[in-house]
Order: sequence, then C-alpha cells, then structure tokens
Amino acid sequence: MAAGSVSVLGELLVRSGLVEEKQVKEAFEVSKKEGKRLGSVLVKMGFVKEDALASFFSKQYKVPLIDMSQYQIDTELVKKIPFERARRNTLIPITMEGDALRIAIADPTNNPAIEDVKFITRMKVTVHVATESTIVKAIEEYYPKTEQLKAAATAAPAKSSEKTSLDMSEIDKLIKKTTSNVAVVEQKEDKISLQDASAAPIIQLVNGILMNAIDARASDIHIEPQEKALIVRYRIDGVLKQAFPDFPERIKNPLVSRIKIMSRLDISERRIPQDGRIKIKFGESSEIDFRVSTLPLQFGEKVVMRILDKSNLNLDLSVLGFDDTQLNDFVEAIEKPYGMVLVTGPTGSGKTTTLYSGLSHLNKPGVNIMTAEDPVEYNLIGINQVQVKPEVGLTFAAALRSFLRQDPDIILVGEIRDQETAEIGVKAALTGHLVLSTLHTNDAPATITRLLNIGIEPFLVSSSVILVIAQRLARRICKNCEKIEQKMPEQVLLKAGVAPEEIADFKSYVGKGCEACNNTGYKGRLALHEVMPMRTELKEVILNGGTAESIKREAVKLGMRTLRQSGLHRAKQGLTTVDEVFRCTFGD
Repeated sequence: MAAGSVSVLGELLVRSGLVEEKQVKEAFEVSKKEGKRLGSVLVKMGFVKEDALASFFSKQYKVPLIDMSQYQIDTELVKKIPFERARRNTLIPITMEGDALRIAIADPTNNPAIEDVKFITRMKVTVHVATESTIVKAIEEYYPKTEQLKAAATAAPAKSSEKTSLDMSEIDKLIKKTTSNVAVVEQKEDKISLQDASAAPIIQLVNGILMNAIDARASDIHIEPQEKALIVRYRIDGVLKQAFPDFPERIKNPLVSRIKIMSRLDISERRIPQDGRIKIKFGESSEIDFRVSTLPLQFGEKVVMRILDKSNLNLDLSVLGFDDTQLNDFVEAIEKPYGMVLVTGPTGSGKTTTLYSGLSHLNKPGVNIMTAEDPVEYNLIGINQVQVKPEVGLTFAAALRSFLRQDPDIILVGEIRDQETAEIGVKAALTGHLVLSTLHTNDAPATITRLLNIGIEPFLVSSSVILVIAQRLARRICKNCEKIEQKMPEQVLLKAGVAPEEIADFKSYVGKGCEACNNTGYKGRLALHEVMPMRTELKEVILNGGTAESIKREAVKLGMRTLRQSGLHRAKQGLTTVDEVFRCTFGD
C-alpha cells in the first residue's frame, strides 16, 4: 500500500483482514471529502460491520469494549460534554468518580476529540469503545430534547442558492428516499423512521419538534413565520403555548419544505394553501398520524399539524364524561333503529371522539356501518370509511347519496355543511337508517334552528332528529397537584349561573401547580356536555316555529343541563375551575 495513500488506521485494518485495500482507498477518499472518520465511513459503505470494527479498536488499542445497553446514564452527567460535541465526535460520558470521567467513543483513535473532552471538563478521562449506533442512540436518549433542537436550529446556514434546505445535496438524496417511504393514508408503504442518526440538521429539527409535541401531549403544532424569526407553538389542553425560543429566520423555508416532503405536498408551490398527511412510525409498533395544513402568510408559510395518536383514542362510552342521565340518553338514542343524532361544538371539542365511541358501541358483525369524513382521522376496524374529495365531486352529499345504495344500517356524515347534505341525511333517518353527524353551533338548541335556516322543514326536523349534544373541552385540574379552595366573589358566582340559594355552599378549587403540570395547575381535559333528547314537548315548540331561546327554555324545563351548568357541576366536584368554565362556555 503506497505511503500516504491511506491513514495508519486503514493499513492496520487491511493487515487484520477486516477489509480489502481497494475498499479502504475508496472509503478514505469519501472520508476526506465529507470530513468523517474512516471507520464510520467503512461501516456506512458496508465494507465492515460495526461490531467487528469496535472489537478491532478494542484489541488493537487495548481499550475496553462496552455494551451501551448495560448503562443507565445520569442526565446530569451528560451536561459535562455539550451535545454538539458529543454528536459530532460520537462520544458520551458514562460514569464519573471524583475527578475521573469515563467516556464511550466510537473511534478511540480520535485523539483531538478526547483531548477536547479533557480540556472542557478539566477531568481525567478514561476511554472505552462502543459501536457508533449504540452511542448515537444513547445521545438521543439522554441529552435533553431542547439541546438537540437548539443544536439543529443553529446549524450552518444554507448558501443563497439553496432555497429549501440547509444542505441541498443531503436533501436531494433524502427527497428520493423519503418520498418513496412516506406512508400516506391511502397507501401501504414503509413509514418514516425518526431514528436516522445521519439525517441532516433540518430533518433532525423537524423530527425533534414532532417528538417533543407528542411528549408534551399536544393536540396541534403551529409553525408560524415572523418577519425575523420562526415561532413554534403547541396546543396543550386547548391552550397554545410557545414550545421553544424563537428560531432563526433562515430556517423557515427549509423547515416548511421538509414538512411538505413528508406530507407529499408540492414544495415549489408557496402561493396557495395545501393539505396533506404524515404517518410516522415511532419505535417498533407505535404509529401516529399528523394532519398537515399550510397557509401562505406575509412572511412565509404557516404550517399547522393536528396530531392523531390512535394509542390515546379511548372509545369506551364510560370515559366520555357524561353524567348518568346524559349517558343513558345518548345510549338510548344511538341504539334506536333509525333517526338522526347530532353533535355540535367548535373544532377540537371532541366531537369525533364522541361519534367514534358511539360507532364503536354499535360496531357488531351483523351491522353495516358507513362513514363519510373529511378527513378520515382514525381507521376503525369493521367500519367502511370514505374520505370525501370535493375536487373530484365526492362531496358529503354525493357520498351520502351513494351510501343509500350500499344497504347501510348506520351512517356517519362528518359534517352537515349545506342544504343538500342535510336533506339527504334527514331522508336517510326517516327511511330506516341511524344517521350520526356534526354541525358548528354554539349549543344544542341552536342546532335545530341551524337546520331550519339551512332549509329543512320544521316537520322533517322534529320527525328525524332524536338527540342533539353540544360539548366543550375544559382543562382538568392536575391530579398530582394539591387542590386549593378558591374563594369566588358572590357576584362572579351569580354571573356564572350559580343559584342564589347555592352560593353559600358552593366551593371551587384550583391546582397549586407542580412539576407534572409545569406549574399550570392543569393537566388533561374533560368534556362538558349539553344533551337534548327530542321529547314530545320540544317537537311541539319546533312545529310552532319556536326560536333557539324558546327551545332552550323548554329543554331546561324538561331537565336538560346546559353547558354552563355542566361546567359548574364539574367545578363543584373539584375537576375543573370556575375560570375554565367561563373560558369554555357562554352564560345561560
């Protein structure tokens, strides 16, 4: 082997018989070009297995070989070595005794990296060798996610000609790789893995944002371009919170482009809104969907991602938050052979969960259930689900019309948006089918007037609708917090709707705040319901042209608990706060 043609390590590897001379020469050129360690390049090119390389290092340089899976590393210990240095040099501290630090490193010939650790820690350093992949996994596991995101965000900026990535050459490779591996809902393809240690910084940043959102129990991720920054916010328990310090403005386009690649959107189109979907595999078995929406703003494209985690979907009716009377009314309605059950509330109020729970209760081998949704949020086994596509004419009305020729027993329509859909739904409910759907109204009585305003005749509404539910999600007082009794002024309680005779005995609580809830006093959410069965008296009010107010008065007289009353009931039970009730509901 010609002197200077390869490194000393390369010559030793050839002599050991692990690799051939031509393989070392080829890898050596790549390592010089990419600035990577020769051993790492040999492994990535498939010329040597990383276990064999680690064993070679151990024997050749008399360095102990360790199994990283046997070590539980103290999260305080990793602070001794900055994340960026650990990642760049593929090393991690494993134990510390007095002024002696033990580190694991993938390449023990990397003397500059070892000397760097000695310099920044001012400690005696003992070196052990481990495989690169296990060290990378440990770095991802033990270093705080915020440090990983910070390192990714502050990576070197792209050149001016590279408009969609920090490193266009890397992204070009990844575009070809990931666009064939993304699992869109309609396709059965491999999922994107979030464990790619060799991914470009912008990819690691996006992956980190997604993983952190899941860890934080977020329902939505908002990526918002500002004039000189990029802001990432999570919606947690219904409230938006900034998740990280402002990111530099230069990563706006690369970050959005990466998300578009993952959701199969056109990265060159920045003038119009786009909608897509990402299905990602976490670990061996966990899969999570992200519903993606982009919108052009003044300073760039905003991206909102709704997190659809099926593992968190509990379709047991008993956990929906109904009280006994409300639950009985709901079950009684959905178990009827025909009629229309409507759920109303703003986006993100749990309407889909309520309807899916009803379908799950009814889902039996002898029943044909068909749904038209926009989009299909969760795949339900045994249920025929249709994704509406208005751009090709498959609207809710068109799907519903086709359903009636498919011999259905139960039909779910994602939303009644127009007169045509409403008319077909009412017709289906009157001809022997159970129809479930949603509307956007403020309360249950307003749903009836909404149908009337759409153009449905009063006699058809009173004949077809059997139950209306309005619901909201309120933040739940953290179960780990100490509950503190909250003294509320009498006028506030009166304004909230507490009866004068109940004020003296009314007690409300707040959470003191703890580590589990980030000192907010809230963790998780609970549903507030307004359940309105269509009794004979209500039907008469509708037939006589009653307003939403008159329908509501009659419903309350018949025993309906309004959203505000439901909230106060939960506050009195110590499950939520009066402030949350005010935030989520209107006064009666």
